[in-house]
Amino acid sequence: MVFEIFMYGFMQRALITGISIAIICSLVGLFLVLRRYSLFGDALSHMAFGGIAVGLFLNVYPLWTAFTVSVLSALGLTKLRKSTKVSGDAAVAVLLSSGLAIGVLLLSASEGFTVDLFSFLFGSILLTRVEDTLLIAAISAGIIVAVVVLRKQLLYITFDEEQAKVSGLNIDRFNYIFMILASVTVITSIQLVGILLISALIVLPNVTSMMMGKGFKKTVIISMCLSATAVITGTILSYYLNLATSGVIVMISATMFLATLLVRSIGVFGKKTLLDTSVS
Repeated sequence: MVFEIFMYGFMQRALITGISIAIICSLVGLFLVLRRYSLFGDALSHMAFGGIAVGLFLNVYPLWTAFTVSVLSALGLTKLRKSTKVSGDAAVAVLLSSGLAIGVLLLSASEGFTVDLFSFLFGSILLTRVEDTLLIAAISAGIIVAVVVLRKQLLYITFDEEQAKVSGLNIDRFNYIFMILASVTVITSIQLVGILLISALIVLPNVTSMMMGKGFKKTVIISMCLSATAVITGTILSYYLNLATSGVIVMISATMFLATLLVRSIGVFGKKTLLDTSVS
């Protein structure tokens, strides 16, 4: 009886989509966390909210406008950091509040909150269509290939940007490429947990795995496993308990974080985390 739900097409699509998103969120999210950009996903998702509102206002498919607004915002944020002395967290805060304000203004000028908007805000993984699943799987594969190909450059600018610049690496180019990859990851993930909870999927599995004090490769693999486990367990539990899937997934991820924190406090893992290593 437990495995009966795996026979349903909607559950198969939800799990394939969820696992794909879990993998790219862990992969791209680890670079964001190590670069002290943990709230970047939150900022982009709020800009995506503004983009979705633009789409609903203009009667254009909302995800396309959200994608365009998010990519332009990410590139603008990178340019802002490079051209001015505005700190990263301040730039993220500006982006976050601006996106939310644009969305609220446009929605108040149109039909207000609709069912479609709520699915973007809180996710609708169980309603994923075959076309959506194939598109998300293809985008996820593209992001994984891009990160694997660029892993050496991304690691270099993540752990020591100044040294990478001195060695002749084109920092600006790779920063822009990475921001585009992060934007695509955020927009793709809206289907799973929605705009309001997307940051949790990017941050929680990575912070949890980093506390185990392993090297970069092991940390990425552990993060992917934790994220995929939370998605699979959360999707199945939400079906049986009739609860919001996105909320259950995030709560499982938060429980994993607290459990790891407790285990670490009794000395099972080393004192240093991957973040400590990157800073030193």
